[in-house]
Amino acid sequence: MVNVSGRTWKDSHKPGAPAVTTDWARRQKERLEKAALKAKEKELKEEKQAKKDEQIRRLKERRELKAERERYEKMALVMHRKRVERVRRREKRNKLLKER
Repeated sequence: MVNVSGRTWKDSHKPGAPAVTTDWARRQKERLEKAALKAKEKELKEEKQAKKDEQIRRLKERRELKAERERYEKMALVMHRKRVERVRRREKRNKLLKER
């Protein structure tokens, strides 16, 4: 069999069998299903990451509070109780002003 170009080693292209090729509507439906699945997976991943971030934030906060408490306890050993309270209030006020 000879092609139009005259090259015998190249097969001529024929239309695919209708049973083999998928119709447009089915391919489009599959694409939509795949996109929906990806969106759901992404949402679940984001939820999981948000949960993890929240847990990390709480842990950091707890550690900071513990460190602050220990620091004030050390201060209390050296200074008078009222002075420690004054320092604590001043630091709290400065922290609030700094966060503004």
